[in-house]
Amino acid sequence: MHQELITFTENLVRSLVSEPDMVKVQEFLGDEEIIQLEIIVHENDMKMVIGRGGKMASALRIVIQAAAYNMNIKRIRINIDSF
Repeated sequence: MHQELITFTENLVRSLVSEPDMVKVQEFLGDEEIIQLEIIVHENDMKMVIGRGGKMASALRIVIQAAAYNMNIKRIRINIDSF
């Protein structure tokens, strides 16, 4: 588990949404040793996390990938979903 990356991602996403207690980040080991992060937010907060034209989601992915790289995690995939 990469708890430091999960905590970083949770704090980052919680700062953007209106219901921060509903944010969950889970880690899975994907194909070919790729770490997969699943970010789950309340469906009302999806517009804040995705942003206009997906720009916020792209920015989140870039920041999380940069943080992962600094933690020596080279291969990561990030999915955003709601419940």
